[in-house]
This record gives sequence, structure tokens and C-alpha cells, in this order.
Amino acid sequence: MLELHCHTTFSDGTLTPTELVELAAKTGVQALAITDHDTLGGWDEALAAAPIHDLEIVPGLELSTVHCDRSLHILGFYPDRDKLAAPLAERLAGRKRRAEKMVAKLAELGYPIQLPHLGEGMAPGRPHIAAALVQAGHAPSVREAFDRWLGDDKPAYEHYEKFSAIDGIQLLRMCDAVPVWAHPYLFRGGEVEETLPGLVAAGLMGIEVYHPNHSLKQSRKLEKLCIQYGLLMSGGSDFHGPHPDSKNSNNTSLNSLRISLSLLQPIKQAASNLRQQKS
Repeated sequence: MLELHCHTTFSDGTLTPTELVELAAKTGVQALAITDHDTLGGWDEALAAAPIHDLEIVPGLELSTVHCDRSLHILGFYPDRDKLAAPLAERLAGRKRRAEKMVAKLAELGYPIQLPHLGEGMAPGRPHIAAALVQAGHAPSVREAFDRWLGDDKPAYEHYEKFSAIDGIQLLRMCDAVPVWAHPYLFRGGEVEETLPGLVAAGLMGIEVYHPNHSLKQSRKLEKLCIQYGLLMSGGSDFHGPHPDSKNSNNTSLNSLRISLSLLQPIKQAASNLRQQKS
């Protein structure tokens, strides 16, 4: 089985890379992508933990971008780490600035919090801020923190710093990564069918067809779009951890979608082709 969308404590997951690898092996996953937000920091630990479990690690990330003034996430698989390190450092700095603005808004609203210190290659996100609100006694749960203050367009919400989806796709291609549109039906800036052509023109190579928030009908539509545009198909549970009070009420268990391992080889081949084109 294949999992191509998972998060660790290096972004907004609740499991360390080692813990995620162990759980993946227990649930029958054969290949696991580490796709933390705007960081490659979790790779090394996952790669070190995987051999004992005979588990293949797919190096990746989830890039935070904006399209039509709305958040649009792009998964990137098999990037050249050296090429991507510097641009990601700026993206991480942007995430930190965004978190600081949200903390400032909360303080103005009368809900001061203290964010935990995170390690190298890590930046606080909304789940960290929500947890801090719970710890400070301002909210009984992470879910309530999102519902009252941190959800989209709520009082303490802060938009991502402007980094367009077009620029994100082109950056990933420049760094030999295979860019895949993550959970298209969660995008709030336009219809999928209307948005897709512009992304494809920019160099998009795939779509996350299978996702917990996609209905069967939506996944079938995305399959047809992949065939129409010659795009790769991807899928994953968007796993953030087993915590029952997740920011995503539809966050299913690891390997719950039972995605076929057959989807991985075309993505590997596409990554290889990108590297060969530049050699």
C-alpha cells in the first residue's frame, strides 16, 4: 500500500518521523511520503528509521502557495534537496512571520499565548497556536480554537505571505521535483476545472486524486482530468497523527484509503525524467 501525503512534528503532525514510520509499517504501508509543510527537515529521521521496517521513504514536501487570493497547496516529490534548501528557508521564515502575526492578533483580542520553541527546519503553524490556546486555558479544545479564532476568515487568521501557485510549481520543477496539486476540492479560489489549465501550463505534473475530503464522485472526476491532461495520479490520507482533536475533522487513519503501490512508479519515472532533462 502507498501513502503519499503525511505530516510529522516537523510541521503540523503529532508524530515524529520515527513514530510515523513505525505506524506506517504496522498498518501495511510499503511506501511512505514525508510531505511536511515547506520543510524537508523530517526526511533524515524517517530514512534512518525505515530500513528496519522494510519501508520505502518517498522524499517530499507540501508547498504553501496562494492562487486567486486563496490557499493552494502543492506536493513536491523527489526534489533535489540542495537546490530547494535556500528557497525553503525563506518560506519557513514566512511561516514564522505569519504565526507571529496571529499570536499578536490573539493578544489584542485578550488571549495571550506562548508558542513552544521549535527546532531547526521547523516553523509554527495554526495547530501549534491552537494547542497553545488550549494550554493557556483560553479554549477547551483545538477544534474550538480553530472555530473561534484560527479558522479561515476568523478573527486571528492571517493569510499566507504571497507566493503564487505558479511560482511554486516552477520552483519545484527547477528543483527536479514532481509538482502535484494537493486536495483540489479543498481549494476555495475557483472551480477545479477552471483552475487546472493554468496550473498545467505552469508545469503541474499531477493531481492528488485520492484524499479523505474527496467524494468518490470527485475522485472519479479527477481521474478523468488526469487522463485528459496527461497528469500523474497521487493520493494519501493527509495524515497528521492519531490525535482525536485534530484540526481536520475528516482526518482519517493512516492507510485508510488503501492506495495502490502502482501509482508510485510513474511518479518515480517522472522525477527521473526531470533530472535527465537537465543532465
